[in-house]
Amino acid sequence: MDGSNTGKSLARSYAIGVAALFLLLVTVSLGPYLGIQTRAQFREIEASWLNYSGDAGKKGVWISSIRGYLGYGGVIHDFKNYILRQDPFCLDQTRVQLEQFQAVIEDYLAAPIGPEERAALEVIGATVREYEVKLPIAVQAAQEGWDVARTDRLVRVDDTAAIEALGQLERLWQANRQKSTERIIQAVGEGERLIWVGFLSVVSLVVAALTLGVLFAVLLLDMRRAMHRLADELRVRRRLETSEVRLATAVEQSPATIFITDMDARILYANRRFEDITGWTRAEVEGKTPRFLQSGDTPPEVYREIRESLARGETWQGVFRNRRKDSGSYWAETTILPLIGPDGTVQNFIGIAEDITERRHARDQVVRAQKLEAVGLLAGGVAHDFNNILTTIVGAAHLAALDAPAGSAIAGEIEQIDIAARRAQSLVKELLTFARRQPGRPQPTNLTTLMLEVTRLMRASIPPTIALDCCDGVEPFIVMADPTHLHQILMNLCRNAAEAIGGASGTIRVSAHAVTEDLPEGLAPRPDGWVRLEVTDDGPGMSADTRRQLFDPFFTTKPLGKGSGLGLAVVSALVEEMGGGIALDSALGTGTTFAIFLPGAREAELESEAPPDEIPRGRERVMLIDDESEVAGTFRRMLLRLGYQVEAFTSSVVALERFSRRPRQYDLVITDVVMPGLSGEELAEAMRRLRPDVPIIFCTGYAPSGITLSGPAPDVLDKPVDPALLARRVRAMLDTRGA
Repeated sequence: MDGSNTGKSLARSYAIGVAALFLLLVTVSLGPYLGIQTRAQFREIEASWLNYSGDAGKKGVWISSIRGYLGYGGVIHDFKNYILRQDPFCLDQTRVQLEQFQAVIEDYLAAPIGPEERAALEVIGATVREYEVKLPIAVQAAQEGWDVARTDRLVRVDDTAAIEALGQLERLWQANRQKSTERIIQAVGEGERLIWVGFLSVVSLVVAALTLGVLFAVLLLDMRRAMHRLADELRVRRRLETSEVRLATAVEQSPATIFITDMDARILYANRRFEDITGWTRAEVEGKTPRFLQSGDTPPEVYREIRESLARGETWQGVFRNRRKDSGSYWAETTILPLIGPDGTVQNFIGIAEDITERRHARDQVVRAQKLEAVGLLAGGVAHDFNNILTTIVGAAHLAALDAPAGSAIAGEIEQIDIAARRAQSLVKELLTFARRQPGRPQPTNLTTLMLEVTRLMRASIPPTIALDCCDGVEPFIVMADPTHLHQILMNLCRNAAEAIGGASGTIRVSAHAVTEDLPEGLAPRPDGWVRLEVTDDGPGMSADTRRQLFDPFFTTKPLGKGSGLGLAVVSALVEEMGGGIALDSALGTGTTFAIFLPGAREAELESEAPPDEIPRGRERVMLIDDESEVAGTFRRMLLRLGYQVEAFTSSVVALERFSRRPRQYDLVITDVVMPGLSGEELAEAMRRLRPDVPIIFCTGYAPSGITLSGPAPDVLDKPVDPALLARRVRAMLDTRGA
């Protein structure tokens, strides 16, 4: 019994020992197994994380850059902007971005990629190369002035495949990132499963190996906490990555330029807007101070103020005119502020600038408008008195010329007086016209006759080294324009051409011909056609910068006191008022050609004029009123020489009193407009009430508005009045009354 019990005990002990040994072996083997599996899962997580944050990250940057070059502000955008605007800056940007795009494609192709990614990159590269191949065609179109539609047909590129390929790249990249994320999640899940297996194993083996089990349980619990921490960190990192991408996108797409510097003001970062506005790339500006942006307009004390403000930890705000890489400039409203670290110290500086160039231009336009208003007030104030003086000079010169022997020295001097007076008259009309104080009266005008008249006047006032060639003997060209304004246009263009040639030898050619094609933009064919008036000189020509500002008011290349800067601005305003257009062809060293397109008119509409040498005369009685005694005396002497009986008055009140006594005694009334007591209009209305049919001619040095008068329409002459024109208008009014 005892032996059997002992045997049973031994057997039981043996069984327990075998079981304990088995459990021990299981425990010992389970530990390495779980450790090996856990290490494998950590390696899987590590490999997945490296793939997630490394290779896929680089591809994301490359794909973002490719999208930028294909999108707004990229290669295609700048290429099309160049086609539409023909702006050299867009051409330069296109070439720079083509080089940058090629660099990104080469980096991407050098990386380990799949066949689908390689095929998509080749499609995108081929599309951009088509733009690069067609870039010379666009350049040639800009140089030769092709029509935009024609250029677009020649350079159009179908970029649909490139857009689809870019979408394919993004899908492949997103799929790769998704796959890496799933690998990480799967590895984390597998690790958690192993943790639970180990935990249950320890619980089942706790009786046999309590100490080992406790220690192993503690170890597994620590591992579990580590896995949870890793999972939490992964989620936090994903949120941070999303936030960083959002912030980076906002900074990159910001409409303001943003750059960050270190404490020594060396640039560490600049956004895309900075590159677009300044023309410098990030690689070119990194490590440099913003000194390369300085245009020289800002005083040194301003930069000293900036340094002192930043040293105190304060924000500085101001406006700079910065320099671009292409030597151009732009205005930037800038804010510079210090970036404070967690310890309260300044670690970096950030500059944020808004391009306000257009706003500055608008402000300059307001200033220019105010200046023009001042010119208008000045012109209106002096025109009346100045034109009265010129009227006396022109009239006296005409009367003196009648008594001077033909071809004598005194006749030549009188002609010079007449030319000088007419040039002064032209200057006053420029001011009045530019200030919109003297509207034009379009009428059919013989352009050929006017060309010959202007060239005759110009020949007497330009140096003998300049030849003035006018197409004499050509067919008459009839245009619909104000003769006075057309005279101003021709005088201004010829005078500018002579001043451009200066003291050198040269030639000025004035010509005209009818045109039906090659009209400037905005001009359409018309039944009476167009006439192209050309003024060409072989002077030094103009630079591109001068051509851009040529028609701006007050812009002049002449020395101080040699030019008002209004001549070509007046020409532009007058041509626009006539409904015509201007074309300019000039370059340095090739001379200049101004082409003025004027609306044509039928010759049958041209008013018949007496030949220049036939001045009509008469014996009728004329009442003459002008508050300037010199003007009244000059007009009286001219009319007396023509045979008329003239009563002259310097007081409108006295003249009305004399007229009221015998209204039928006078055949014609000639009166000034601006006079003390009664104005010319008030005087004429009072005379018309006494005699409704009396013919009236207004002679005015400055008419601020249209003259309205009851009864037969009056005639209006601008001072200074050409004596021959006065004689013809007087005769015409008297003959109309007789008819």
